[in-house]
Amino acid sequence: MQPRATYETVFIGEQLGPEDIRLALEWAEYVGDETREVTIDIDGEPTDGLFGLQAFEVGTYGHEVVINGEPLSGFDIPPNDGWQYWMDALTGATLQSGENTIKIVRDPGSDDAFAIGTMVLQWKDGADK
Repeated sequence: MQPRATYETVFIGEQLGPEDIRLALEWAEYVGDETREVTIDIDGEPTDGLFGLQAFEVGTYGHEVVINGEPLSGFDIPPNDGWQYWMDALTGATLQSGENTIKIVRDPGSDDAFAIGTMVLQWKDGADK
């Protein structure tokens, strides 16, 4: 079977930051140190996973993308003024057949406040091994 690329796109619309810092964004609800956990169901055996994230006003390194309870390795969300779209191969976390969970966790040791727009999870399905 030829591999088939597939993906899920989820709008998060949440703002992370310390209790005393808020960004003036009407579209992004303040949620504290982590986004809600999103569940994506995958049929078949996923391989070659990629994760994309639209983020606003990320000020420091150290925030984590957590997939199925495991943080991605390396730095997950680089700092950038304004909007950015960051994509990375899944390393340190594995997609599985069935239910997969994803959330963004802010480094609680920083005073960084930022917002998450849309995330994209992409994988190959039916890849020959």
